[in-house]
Amino acid sequence: MTAPRRISILGATGSIGCSTLDLIERNRDAYEVVALTANRDSAGLAKAARRVGASLAVIADEAVYAELKRELAGSGIEVAAGVAALEEAARRPVDWTMAAIVGSAGLKPTMAALEGGGTVALANKEALVCAGDLVTAAASRSGARLLPVDSEHNAIFQCFDHARPERVARIILTASGGPFRQLSLAEMRNVTPEQAVKHPVWSMGAKISVDSATLMNKGLELIEAHYLFPVAVDQLDVVIHPQSVVHSLVEYVDGSVLAQLGTPDMRTPIAHTLAWPDRMQTPCERLNLVEIGRLEFEAADETRFPALRLAKAALAQGGARPAVLNAANEVAVAAFLSHKLAFLDIAAIVEEVLACYTPPAPATVDDVLAIDRAVRAMAEREVDARTLIGVRG
Repeated sequence: MTAPRRISILGATGSIGCSTLDLIERNRDAYEVVALTANRDSAGLAKAARRVGASLAVIADEAVYAELKRELAGSGIEVAAGVAALEEAARRPVDWTMAAIVGSAGLKPTMAALEGGGTVALANKEALVCAGDLVTAAASRSGARLLPVDSEHNAIFQCFDHARPERVARIILTASGGPFRQLSLAEMRNVTPEQAVKHPVWSMGAKISVDSATLMNKGLELIEAHYLFPVAVDQLDVVIHPQSVVHSLVEYVDGSVLAQLGTPDMRTPIAHTLAWPDRMQTPCERLNLVEIGRLEFEAADETRFPALRLAKAALAQGGARPAVLNAANEVAVAAFLSHKLAFLDIAAIVEEVLACYTPPAPATVDDVLAIDRAVRAMAEREVDARTLIGVRG
């Protein structure tokens, strides 16, 4: 018998983390859980750590450390708190790490995980968006393997000819179009956060659901794809596919197009990375093409959804532009979810910040985080200004 695969999950209480834990609990003999981390959900982290017998549980928010310690008293599970503890957990020797901490907060733990030279399943797209060159260089130095967890990039990974990338003509990422795909700009002026987080197909967290509604998520995924796969910027494309059955496509120089299909369940791509290079059984619903009947595709509208245009421009310009785009978007989305901004203000805030701030390309992770802090302060000021004068997209 082979030894259990030693794993850690960074962001264990989020949507991706919970789906990963579900798969592990269905295959307990195959995995040994070393570390689980969470932001501030101490109760959820404690329950998960007990269920899978984790060796270490780390909470980022030190204010709830006492709660976590109390929840795990007598379990024998080591407990720690704080940002430094997150990075230490990520450095623990394992075979496989799920990097699923949302936002720029996941950058340093992801880099720490890469230092070990194991497999890192990347669900934190911001790490590649903000610091793509640094992340890929870190993986190259340690010999770590990056496996994409996003359904689109995982689909591409499965269809891509890694041995002969020059034969790839184009990568096509699919997008559901979100809940406002058929709304006019006028209709989108008054949509609410509650409407935006109701994704028509996928079950996701609030932030990524809003990004899907603005199509910023697809823009961030274009940037991510540029660093994951050896293709030029002009070889990346987006098409709207409302059913979310075709998760992405790879076109070859001879005209062949390979696609990965499946039901919209994140456990499928997670399982692919968890068992790679093998495959594992999942409880996911099987695809029934006869029942689906037809697959629809349409062009992305960058007039109604300018976030996609902004992301494409940031990718083409390179340097620090993707990091600026990402930080400004995170602030704007948070303000929208707090009812401080209108939906159309999200892209407007991002565009304003991009227009007035062009820092040099980051050379270190600390450079990336400094840019992130500066952009957040600028974006917060833009949000406050719009809130004060009542400007609405």
